[in-house]
Amino acid sequence: MILKLIAQRVALGILLLLAVSVLIFVGTNLLPGDVAQSILGQSATPLALDNLRREMGLYDPAYVRYFHWLFGILQGDLGTALTTKLAIATSIKERLWNTLFLAFWAAIVAVPLAVILGLLGVRYHNGPIDKAISGVALALTSLPEFFIGYLLVYFFAVKFQIFPGISMIYDGMPFLDRMKAIALPCTALTLGILAHMMRMTRAAILNVMQSAYIETAELKGLTAFEVIRKHAFPNAIAPIINVVILNLAYLVVGVVVVEVIFVYPGMGQYLVDHVAKRDVPVVQAVGLIFAAVYIFLNVVADVASILANPRLRHPR
Repeated sequence: MILKLIAQRVALGILLLLAVSVLIFVGTNLLPGDVAQSILGQSATPLALDNLRREMGLYDPAYVRYFHWLFGILQGDLGTALTTKLAIATSIKERLWNTLFLAFWAAIVAVPLAVILGLLGVRYHNGPIDKAISGVALALTSLPEFFIGYLLVYFFAVKFQIFPGISMIYDGMPFLDRMKAIALPCTALTLGILAHMMRMTRAAILNVMQSAYIETAELKGLTAFEVIRKHAFPNAIAPIINVVILNLAYLVVGVVVVEVIFVYPGMGQYLVDHVAKRDVPVVQAVGLIFAAVYIFLNVVADVASILANPRLRHPR
């Protein structure tokens, strides 16, 4: 039963990724303008434009170009950037690492903090602490990431000059210097996902707190924190894991705005730069990588929810 459910989620994820690849390919090919013209410029001759279109396969039917692109990706070939003539896989290798490095440290800060704040909200339910945490969380949820990012730049980079406003990192950079460089974008990402995870953690535990066995635990004389730690939290772990992984998926994919604000050399900045240049192969490759990461983490969330469900692990 449980293996069948996991296999279904994995198969659904693969089908969804194929569907997304079709949407990405079709969407990029429907963009207005002529790719060859944008590469060669307005002064290009008709013959030069015709030769470039043939070289790029633009005269082939759309489905032929799609399958050629898809089979290349399955073989590890993401294509070649039109503007730089460099292999896309080589160009994004370091940038992907930079994005994952930023997302990793944001998650390291956000996940434990969200769980702790959620537990505090439950412990002091409807009290001043709970209301203060919920109020701050609601305010953070209402603010877009770019606004949070600009506020951080203004106060910590411009006014107080504690951290750099431009988060430039490079290969071989000392670890402490690297951490200082990513402090502001990491904070912006953390604040962007913290509120949602905290509120969902609080809601999941409060839902469990209404169960009959929680009242029994309280009648045994256990303290409020013991009841939450020993009985409520373990039984609310499935939805908490789900929301944490889903927010991690958003964290990896949602770095585009933050990377652009802080000029961080990651996948998001790379994507925006090549969208401006209308470099279609790069846009397709980066879009598919983001989609693959998001879908993969969603599948992981589904599988984790299945494995954390005692009714599925121990069917009667």
